[in-house]
Amino acid sequence: MAGDRVLIVDDEAAIRFGIGEFLRASDFVVVEADSCAAAVRAFAAETPDIAVLDYSLGDGNGLDLLRKLRELDAQVPVILLTAHGTIDLAVAAVKEGADQFLTKPVELPALRVVLERALEHQRGRKKGLARRKREQREEIDAFRGKSAAIRRLADDARRVLPSDRPIFIHGETGAGKGVLARWIHQNGPRANEAFVDMNCAGLSRELLESELFGHERGAFTGAVTAKQGLLEIAHRGTLFLDEVGDMDLGIQAKLLKVLEDRRYRRVGDVHDRKVDLRLVTATHHDLEALVEQGKFRRDLYYRIGTLPLVVPPLRERREDIAHLAEEFAHRFAAELGRGELTITREAVELLERNRWTGNVRELRNAIERAVLLADEGRIGAGELHFLGTASGGSSRAAEGVSVTSTHAGTLAELERIYILRVMDEEGGRVDQVARRLDIPRSSLYSRLKKYGVSKG
Repeated sequence: MAGDRVLIVDDEAAIRFGIGEFLRASDFVVVEADSCAAAVRAFAAETPDIAVLDYSLGDGNGLDLLRKLRELDAQVPVILLTAHGTIDLAVAAVKEGADQFLTKPVELPALRVVLERALEHQRGRKKGLARRKREQREEIDAFRGKSAAIRRLADDARRVLPSDRPIFIHGETGAGKGVLARWIHQNGPRANEAFVDMNCAGLSRELLESELFGHERGAFTGAVTAKQGLLEIAHRGTLFLDEVGDMDLGIQAKLLKVLEDRRYRRVGDVHDRKVDLRLVTATHHDLEALVEQGKFRRDLYYRIGTLPLVVPPLRERREDIAHLAEEFAHRFAAELGRGELTITREAVELLERNRWTGNVRELRNAIERAVLLADEGRIGAGELHFLGTASGGSSRAAEGVSVTSTHAGTLAELERIYILRVMDEEGGRVDQVARRLDIPRSSLYSRLKKYGVSKG
């Protein structure tokens, strides 16, 4: 990661030069502006970590500029300088959000100390917020289990963790790609910064471009205000793009430019903005096949595929199923106030025989339902009657749903199970689920409502 970026705004070139050279020697990255208008442009394009503003500028004053910068990003510390300091002006500056108010001529070592303290205070606030967020959620374990497949993944992930290169995660739907991406962020060098994720599947080019890059006011019909893009929000942190294989080719070209130049442009803007982030991408598609079909850019594939990680499907780590099931059962029992639950040997064997086309996500959903059905402090085969089996003479499979003759349930129950399975496999994307089921969207919504299935 580069050094802290400081924006110096002063209409006197000699002052900008003196302060700038001193701070560059102290490992700061210096950006200069000689007016309010130039400062606003530089602030938006360069994404500084801190700003030093002179009060008297040719096209305005420091307080007016401070208000404009606060509208762009209220988290960036601002130091205000003036040759004519008064108590009233100092009070006004603090009210507007200035972190410090200094009078000229300022001693450069003192200015450096003020900058370092303001930056440290800002980092402390961000670290405290990140720490509280981590404490509010359960610690992420992307490598639950003891199978050789999951141990290999853990070893590979820890090797690439210190690098700042893009990471590419491949795996089937529900295998845990998103969990691994968040683990990489939380255990990497950017853990105290933002983790921003977006699923690229099912989004139009226009919506994906606006979400990723942001837009200016009036950029298109309905853009009544400017909007930050996810690139901007993820600055200095991690951006996770799930199902990147579904990304439009035009957006792929823009993403490639971000990776190569570390710059991007909002929709409707004419100025580039700098960004510093780690990119993590994932997909269940075979990207090499998509490249050969002309559906994915070869140059982007080489850029994002520098550090590949493969999440094994659950069928390749069946020895982990019992451990995962017990962990999910313990968690859901605690959440639902059901007390301690055990899983019988018969139930474990049934779980280990199941196909799990939806991988860990499907197993988690199955255990949650079994916990709701369980009584007498245990989960037995009866509580898993909605599961099929991967073997046995009385079972058959249709579109990945196993149906047993002894525990088939009602037709409505089978329909609900099938809809849940397809929802899992399609990542909850209603349009694609409706196409697979060959029914109108309105009919699918009616069934989802009927069976109490969440559309989120």
